[in-house]
Amino acid sequence: MVKTWGWISFILFCLGVILAIIGGLAFPASVFIAVILVLFGFLIGIIHVIIDKAGTGLVILLLATIAILAMTAAFAPITALGLGTMAAGVLVNFAALMSPVALIAAIKALLKLFLEPQVKI
Repeated sequence: MVKTWGWISFILFCLGVILAIIGGLAFPASVFIAVILVLFGFLIGIIHVIIDKAGTGLVILLLATIAILAMTAAFAPITALGLGTMAAGVLVNFAALMSPVALIAAIKALLKLFLEPQVKI
């Protein structure tokens, strides 16, 4: 059952990446695409919380999401051939996909931090 949820999450992620690329290039300011990506992100985040009970991938997930969100602003100043605008559109859409995942993972990490007993030195 866990493997099935993992595949569903992976398929949603792949569809989200494809939609983020197509949406960022063809429809850079589409609210409809952003809403779909946010919904995909929430589903991916919830599935991740369900299948990763130990929280082994939390740090990697949060670090990768921070890197993606930081890259979003870095491409905007590139004006040659409109590449910065296209890259920023794709990255903003990808951030819309990954932000809900990061939110859910961060909440899980904070709950784990505060609710589990800490090892005393």
